[in-house]
Amino acid sequence: MGWEEKQVCGYSEFVETAQRYHGRPIFVLFCGDKDAEGRSWCPDCVTAEPVVRRELHNMPDESVFIYCLVGDRAYWKDPNNEFRKNLKLTGVPTLLKYGTPQKLVEEECFKAELVRMLFTED
Repeated sequence: MGWEEKQVCGYSEFVETAQRYHGRPIFVLFCGDKDAEGRSWCPDCVTAEPVVRRELHNMPDESVFIYCLVGDRAYWKDPNNEFRKNLKLTGVPTLLKYGTPQKLVEEECFKAELVRMLFTED
């Protein structure tokens, strides 16, 4: 396996992890928090996660895949939360190539061919 996965919760853990792997290709899937049964409050995240995971093998060697939980629904809906303010996220799920403008938002994450393109194109 030429890539690794890190799971983080919240903005500060995300920033810390992204900084730790600076210089490597970093792909991030932002999703709503999960409950005790492992179900996200975000139905689109539930749909997107398996699609994205099936395409992970297309990431370049040395890539890091960060699975980031953005918080509960109330926090996410706050227009001043750190993900919205600092990363300009507009919806979850969002899959992005960190440090680039390339990203897929909400229903775009359901399309395997778009996910594959994000992972494979410079």
